[in-house]
Amino acid sequence: MTELHEHLFRREAGRLVATLTRIFGVEHLALAEDVVQDAFCRALEVWPFRGVPDDPSAWLMATAKHRALDVLRRERTARTLAPEVARALETAEPLYTDDAIKDDQLRMMFSCCHPRLSEAAQVALMLHILCGFSVDEVAAAFVSTHAGVEKRLTRAKHVLAQSQRLFEIADPADFAARLPAVQRALYLLFNEGYHGASPEAAVRAELCREALRLTGLLLEHPVAATPATYALAAMMCLHAARLPARLDAAGQFRVLAGQDRSRWDPELMAEGQRLLERSAGGPDLTEYHLEAAIAAVHASAPRLEDTNWAHIVWLYDMLLALRPSPVVALNRAIALAQRDGPEPGLAAIAAIADRDRLANYPFYHAALGELELRRGQGDAARGHFAAALALARNATERHFLAQRIEACAGGGSARPPAQTVTL
Repeated sequence: MTELHEHLFRREAGRLVATLTRIFGVEHLALAEDVVQDAFCRALEVWPFRGVPDDPSAWLMATAKHRALDVLRRERTARTLAPEVARALETAEPLYTDDAIKDDQLRMMFSCCHPRLSEAAQVALMLHILCGFSVDEVAAAFVSTHAGVEKRLTRAKHVLAQSQRLFEIADPADFAARLPAVQRALYLLFNEGYHGASPEAAVRAELCREALRLTGLLLEHPVAATPATYALAAMMCLHAARLPARLDAAGQFRVLAGQDRSRWDPELMAEGQRLLERSAGGPDLTEYHLEAAIAAVHASAPRLEDTNWAHIVWLYDMLLALRPSPVVALNRAIALAQRDGPEPGLAAIAAIADRDRLANYPFYHAALGELELRRGQGDAARGHFAAALALARNATERHFLAQRIEACAGGGSARPPAQTVTL
C-alpha cells in the first residue's frame, strides 16, 4: 500500500494542486497543497480496509474538494474568495477531465517560472509543487541543503502568491520566455530518477516516466514544441531505454560497460532517434541536442567496444563549450580515457576547473579508481573507491563500490569507468 501511495503521489499530486490552485487562485496555493496532502493521508487510512477505489484519481480529487470546503466553512474564509470559487467546488461538474488536467499543469509549470524568481528558484518550485519532490529531493537535485532549499521555496511561493493569477498559456511571447526554465526543471526531474541522490534507490524509473510525461505535455502545445523540447524528449527516451539494464536481476547497479544491451527497450530507442531527428528543425544548438546526440551514439553501438568514443569526446567538447560544468568535464574525461587510455583520462580529470565541486560526488572518486585500476595501480584505486564508498547515497551504490574495492584486492577485472548522465 505504501508503494501504491508513493506512485499515486508522484502521478497525482501535481495534477491535484494545479487544478485546485486554478479554482482557488494562486494566492491560496498553500490551501491547495494542504488539502491534497490531507487527501493522501485519508487514502492511507481507509484504502487498506475498504480497498483501492476503481478510479483512485477521482477519489482523491473528490476528497480534496470536500476537505477544501470544510476548511473554508470552518475558517469562514469563503468570503475572501471570489463567489465562483465556492460554486466551482460545490458543483457536480467534473473538474478532472483530460483537457483540463493538461491545461492546469501547463499553467502551473509556467506560473512557477515567474520572472521575479531566479532560475534555480523557478526550478525548485516546479519540482516541489508540480512533480511532488520533497524538500530533501529538491536539495539533492541542486546539491544544496534542506534548510537552504526550504528558504528558497518559501520565498518563491510568496512571490507566486503575490502574482494574483496563474500564468496565461495563451500568450505566445510570455510562454516562450519561460519555456527554458520549464525544460530545465524536467531535465533535473529525469536525472534525479535516472541516477539521483536518493538514499532509497539508485534508479527510480517512476521519476523518469513522470519527466517523460510532462515533456510530452510540452510537445502537445504548439508554442512549446520547439527543437530544444524535442531534443530534451529525445535524450530522455534514449536514456530511459537503458533503464531495464541499469539494475541486474538481484537489483544491483550495472554501469554501461556491464549492461546487457539486449534488455534495452527498442521502442524507446526508436522514439528517441525519431525525436532527435525532429529536433534538428531549427538553427539553435542546445545542451539537450548534444546530450541526446551522446546518448544516440551509445544506442547505436551493439557492443561497448563498438562505441565511437572519438565522436563522443567531440560532442562533450561542444557541450563543455556551451555549458561548462565540472560534471560535464568529468564525463568528457571518462570518454577520453575510453578513447586514449587511462593516463590521458586522469590528466583531464586533474585539469577540471572547479574540481573541488566534485568532492562529494561518489562517482568522481569512482572514476579515479577505475582509471587507476586500469593502469595497474591497485592501492591508489582502492583509496579512491573507499572515498567513493564513504559518499555512496544508497545501498545499491555501496554494494557496487564494495565490489570494486574487492577487485582491487583480488586483481579482478578492471571494467571501464561508469558513464553517468550529466546533471
